[in-house]
Amino acid sequence: MLNNDLRMSGKAGEHDRRDSHTPGNRFLGRVVACSGSRATIAAVAEQGGTDLTELWSVGRLISISVGRNRVVALVYQMNTGSHAWGEGEDNKFRIETELLGEVRVDEDGREEFSTGISRYPHLGAIAHRIRAADLMRIYDAGTGTTAVIGKLTQDESIDAAIHIPSMLSKHFAVVGSTGVGKSTAVSLLLHKAIVADPKLRVLILDPHNEFAAAFPKHAVTIDTDTLDLPFWLMRLEEFAEVVFRGRPPAPEELDMLRDIMPEAKRAFRGSDNSLVRRTTEKSSITADTPVPYRMADLLALIDERIGRLEGRGEKPFLRSLKMRLIAAINDPRYHFMFSNNTISDTITDTIAQIFRIPGDSRPICTFQLAGIPSEVVNSVASVLCRMAFEVALWSDGAIHMLVVCEEAHRYIPSDPNLGFIPTRQAIARIAKEGRKYGVSLGIITQRPGELDQTILSQCSTLFAMRLANDRDQEIIRSAIPNSSISTTSFISSIGNGEAIAFGEAISVPMRMRFSRVAENLLPKAASANKHSEEDPDTVDLRKIVTRMRAVTVGPDISNFQQSVAASIPSFDEAQETGEGFETNPVIPPAPASAPLESYRRELLPQAPRLDPAEPAPIDPRLDALRRELRREEPVFPRPAPPADQPPVVRREPGTSLRESILKKPLSSLYNKD
Repeated sequence: MLNNDLRMSGKAGEHDRRDSHTPGNRFLGRVVACSGSRATIAAVAEQGGTDLTELWSVGRLISISVGRNRVVALVYQMNTGSHAWGEGEDNKFRIETELLGEVRVDEDGREEFSTGISRYPHLGAIAHRIRAADLMRIYDAGTGTTAVIGKLTQDESIDAAIHIPSMLSKHFAVVGSTGVGKSTAVSLLLHKAIVADPKLRVLILDPHNEFAAAFPKHAVTIDTDTLDLPFWLMRLEEFAEVVFRGRPPAPEELDMLRDIMPEAKRAFRGSDNSLVRRTTEKSSITADTPVPYRMADLLALIDERIGRLEGRGEKPFLRSLKMRLIAAINDPRYHFMFSNNTISDTITDTIAQIFRIPGDSRPICTFQLAGIPSEVVNSVASVLCRMAFEVALWSDGAIHMLVVCEEAHRYIPSDPNLGFIPTRQAIARIAKEGRKYGVSLGIITQRPGELDQTILSQCSTLFAMRLANDRDQEIIRSAIPNSSISTTSFISSIGNGEAIAFGEAISVPMRMRFSRVAENLLPKAASANKHSEEDPDTVDLRKIVTRMRAVTVGPDISNFQQSVAASIPSFDEAQETGEGFETNPVIPPAPASAPLESYRRELLPQAPRLDPAEPAPIDPRLDALRRELRREEPVFPRPAPPADQPPVVRREPGTSLRESILKKPLSSLYNKD
C-alpha cells in the first residue's frame, strides 16, 4: 500500500526546491511553445557542459509551474537546433513534452493530482525536475484497494500500485514478446488479486503447463489424468468439433446428431418407458441441454435408423457418423470425455472441482491443455468459458470468476474465418457482459496484432511489455488514450520485466518494473521441473513413442467400450438386414506387456527326423499352395461330393465368381440324379 500522507506536501529538499536559478536546483528550462496536449521547453547547456542535460531523458516526468499549481508533462523527444554539439560554448536544445495533468494546491494547502488541466503553461513558464512527493501523488491509485506490483522506472524508491477492483471488473491484458516475463507478471497479479478479493475464483487456461509451479499453495492442477469432463456437457457444435476432429462437419451428419441426441437423453432419463409422456419434458430437452446420456444409446438409435426400410438416402451418412463416433470412443486420448466416470450425472462434482466451490484455501485452478489433443482444445476452452459465465451468473454475485487465457490469439484470432466460433462467442460474452455478473477476463498474448480487436478493446487495463513487431506496436498505440500516445515510442526498447501500464486501474500511464518473484514461485513448464539423469545418448525412445501413442495413459475404459460393442450388430446380423455393412470390431486397449525376448531358433517347433539323410517332409497344405501358384493340379484325388449336395463351383484363378459360373455348362450346376 502507498503512504496515507501523499495528499500533503512533502518536506522540501534540494530535489524539491522551487524556481531558483542557483546551481543544484530543479530548474531545467522555460516553455517556448504550448498546445492543448503538448509543450516545448527550451534550455541551454552553458560552456558545453552536460550537468543540465543529464537530468533530461525520454520517458521521464517533469513539472511546469503555473501559479500555485504544477502541470505534469512527459518527455518524449529531445534535439538541438543545429543537430550538433559545441565544446566550450553554449548549446541550445529543445525538449518536446506531453501534458498529463496537474497537481492542484487548495486553499488549505492540501495538494491533489488530477488528470485535467485547469490552467495551461504560459510562455516563459519554468520547467522543473518533478518532486518525489508529486510522483507519489500521481501514481497513488487510492487507499485500501491498491496493491503494489513493482517500482517506477524513473524513481525506484516509489511504488507502482494498481487498483485491483478496477482491473478485475473491466478486464485486463498483458502483452509482450516471448521471453520478456509475461507469465511471471501474471502470476504476480493473480497473487495480489486473490488476496484483495476473497470471493474470487481463478481459472487459468494453461497451454504450456507452466502455472502449476507458480501457485503451489493456492492452486489445484487438472490435467488429462485427473480430468473427467463429460461429453454430454458439450453443446452440439462443441461435440461436433470433437467428432469431426476440427474439420467442418458434414451438414447431413450434423442434422442427424441434432435429431438423435435429444432421443438418447430422454432414453437415459427413462421418459420413453413411462406410461405418460410429458410433452413439456420432451420439448425442453435439446441437443444443447447439459443432460447425461450414454453413447451406447446414441449408437443404438443410429443402428435403428439404419435398419429402417425408408430413408435409404441418409444411410451412408448414418454409417459415416457411426464410424466417427466409434473412432472417438476408441481413441485413448479422449478418455477424459468417454471414461466410465462420465456416464453418470456428475455435473456438480465437475463444477466443484474446476471452479473451486468451495475453494478449500485453493481458489486457483490451472487447467493444463498440453496433453489434450489439438482438435479438442477449442471445444474444451469453449465449455470452460461458457460454464464460468453461467456459474457466476446464477450464483447471484456470490462468486467472482476470473478466466485467464494464455496464448489468447489461439482462441480469439483477428481473422473471423479462423478459430472456433463457440469459443470466440463464449470469450466475447465474458468481455462484453461479464462486468455485470462478476466475471472477469485476463488476456495474455505475444501477438496482439493477431488478436480479435473487439475483445482486446474491452480490456480497460493493459500492461504492455517489450514488443518488436511494428503491427503489434500499432495496436497498442491505438488502445492508449490520445493524451499518452507518445508513451509507446520506446516500447520496443524496454527491458525484461518492465512494462508500460495504463488504463482504469492506473491513474496515469506509467513505466514500471514488476517486483521480483521468489524462485520457487516462478512459472515453469512441467518438463522444466524434472531433472532427468538421462541424456540424448541413453534416452529410451520406446517410452517416448508409447507416450506419443497414449497407450498406457488414462484409466481403463474397456467396460465402457464393451457396452458400446454390445450395441453394434455383428457381421451376420448386418447381412440378414440386407445392408452388407461391415463394422470394425471394437478392440479394447491391450494391457502393457512384458518386453519381448530375443529370437532363439531352437525354440521354434520342429518335426522329428528319424534319418538325417532323409529329406524333411513337406506340409500338404504348403504343397497345395505351391501347386496352386504354379497352376498345377494336385496329385491326390478330390473326394466326391455327397449325392444330396449340389456340386461346388470353384473359381478359376484370375476370374471372378460370376465369370466362373458363366463359363461352366448349365448341366454341371445341378445334380443329375
